[in-house]
Amino acid sequence: MDTLRPGPRLRPRKPTVTRRPENSRSRLWIPWAVIGLWVALVALALPLAGKLGGATTDQQVDYLPASAQSTQVARILDSMPGGGTTDLVLVYQRAGGLTAADQAVARNRATALDRQLDLVGTTPRTILGKDSRTLMIPVSVAQNAGDGKKVVADVRAQLAQDRHGGLSVKVGGSGALAADMDDTYGSIDGLLLVVTVAVVAVLLIATYRSPLLWLLPLVCTGVAAVTAMAVAYLLTQASGLTVNTMSSAVMTVLVFGAGTDYALLLIARYREELHTTEHTYQAMLHALRRTGPAVATSAGTVVAGLTVLLLADMNSTRAIGPTGAVGVLCALAAMTTLLPAVLVLLGRRMFWPLVPAYGTEPSARHGMYHRIGALVTRRRVVTLVTGLVVLGALALGTLNLSGRLRQEDAFTQRPESVTAMRELADAFPGQSSQPITVLAHTADARSVAALARSTPGVAEVTTGRRARGWTELGVNAAGQPESRAETATIERLRTALGDRALVGGESAQRIDTDDTTARDQTVVIPLVLAAVFLLLALLLRSLVAPLVLLGAVVLVWVAALGLGGLVFGPLFGFNGNDPSLPQLSFVFLVALGVDYGIFLLHRMREERAVLPALTATGGVIASAGVVLAATFSVLTVLPLVSMVELGFVIAAGVLLDTFLVRSFLVPAAALLLGRRLWWPGTEAAPAPVAAEPEQHAVPAEREHDTRG
Repeated sequence: MDTLRPGPRLRPRKPTVTRRPENSRSRLWIPWAVIGLWVALVALALPLAGKLGGATTDQQVDYLPASAQSTQVARILDSMPGGGTTDLVLVYQRAGGLTAADQAVARNRATALDRQLDLVGTTPRTILGKDSRTLMIPVSVAQNAGDGKKVVADVRAQLAQDRHGGLSVKVGGSGALAADMDDTYGSIDGLLLVVTVAVVAVLLIATYRSPLLWLLPLVCTGVAAVTAMAVAYLLTQASGLTVNTMSSAVMTVLVFGAGTDYALLLIARYREELHTTEHTYQAMLHALRRTGPAVATSAGTVVAGLTVLLLADMNSTRAIGPTGAVGVLCALAAMTTLLPAVLVLLGRRMFWPLVPAYGTEPSARHGMYHRIGALVTRRRVVTLVTGLVVLGALALGTLNLSGRLRQEDAFTQRPESVTAMRELADAFPGQSSQPITVLAHTADARSVAALARSTPGVAEVTTGRRARGWTELGVNAAGQPESRAETATIERLRTALGDRALVGGESAQRIDTDDTTARDQTVVIPLVLAAVFLLLALLLRSLVAPLVLLGAVVLVWVAALGLGGLVFGPLFGFNGNDPSLPQLSFVFLVALGVDYGIFLLHRMREERAVLPALTATGGVIASAGVVLAATFSVLTVLPLVSMVELGFVIAAGVLLDTFLVRSFLVPAAALLLGRRLWWPGTEAAPAPVAAEPEQHAVPAEREHDTRG
């Protein structure tokens, strides 16, 4: 029979009823042993998991390129006596113009801070804007005065005394921006965990429509999360692994998202097996044998993609790799051991009120996805072309992605530091309030300073600290911070100074971050594709099928970025994009998005037909996709633009993958390719089985059978 043509009108086959093995009940000690092991593991993990927060670090160098000049500057400054500096700009402003008394207050405050704090460089000076409405005081505080967050809080508390009669006083500068960012990061972990658990719980209740069943995946995922935090903490102690707030947040989302996906797939298959297998233990064995390879490969693709991130030069990107991989592996372990053990012991009653009765056929085989499969079979070419056109149209939105996200635009809500920096930009349009840091060998410091002064775009050069053979020079550019003019000045400085000095500071760090991210993408993206392709080829025993899946997820990635381009600026009001957004969204969408293709094609190989495979997996893939998308969308409630953008793109991509690619495009492509889908294997082509089976022979699910 030509398996590319619609098959004959078929009656539903009766479920294959298996006898209960005599030794099934005698093996129930195995689930109890598994649960006992997990209880012991959690007892050991809880104290360690609580220590992860204390081991999390959000220092500046944790988010910088490892080999960049600006990172070297930051590390050298940290090693100097007194450590690095907290660079602040005090901003005094009065709408009607600063009075002589206002300027006297500002000068007195500068003198007081010089006495109270360990300042670097000369005595702070006041700089009055041309309109006489704004005055700024640049201040650099040595780190031995306290950490940057504490210094900013102390300075703000003192400046609050200067506010009187309409005089506005704010603290800006890179140090204030970093302190506000640190406050924002401090609120992330608790908020993220609470919202994630709430979202997953609501979706599981809606999926299972059971008062009890939804608790099991949620509890098992929580166990996986605790274990992952403990393992991540041990890695920080044993190997020096850096865990920052961003990598910790991503690990939490991955554990709940991936873990819930695996649970949905396993429970769906277990429910199927309960219709044809009398004893829960044997039904679970069948479910694990049939879903185990797909789930393991799914986890393997995510782990492989995240492991590749270790090759990135960006410290913040590299930190996500091992912590994310730990989270996925812990989720896999819990969902393939703890969850099955609990399900077996609790029996069919956990599915109440829709209890899968032994000896009946699941009614889901004749639902919406059966009709979708029949439609795709009849209109496979139209379906494929239409889907590609939709993805291509969305991809055009990438042309609307705005430029690099400036540090002052990194918050969804404007803190004091951002307001201060914008006031400075308006009042001093031709002058930088953020110095460029140049480190010269002390023997060459004078000649380096002379070269810096002669560099076009440099407005002023001051000499600061000398320690450990280095001399710190503060260079003020004529252009605004992070402007094209300042960027050009930094590049000219590096060219003029060559190996004689290192050029760093906040603006130089942004330049190095952009350059390093671009380099990392050329390394990470091809390697992620290669690693995922190899795993898919091993599972599916084909070279064509993995190419179909990877091509589909790459299209989804571009379309999701395009959708972001259509909403980030016009709807969300964002003034740029985080440079790591394309790379991180690619890794997650390819590694996670290919999961649903794995579930579908693995079932297609088992059924040797498209329609039964889509009918059996469509519902669970839809549920899993919604849960995963909702989990990543939790990132959009965080007050950081980079997190909102990442969460939106991944959530949008997962939904496109779930409801367009896996439901329509991949089945259509499989039908059009036929046997070629499994090349070079000799697997039979997927049969369409397009005809609607007769309905009268399908017994309804019984809800009263609660046998274990």
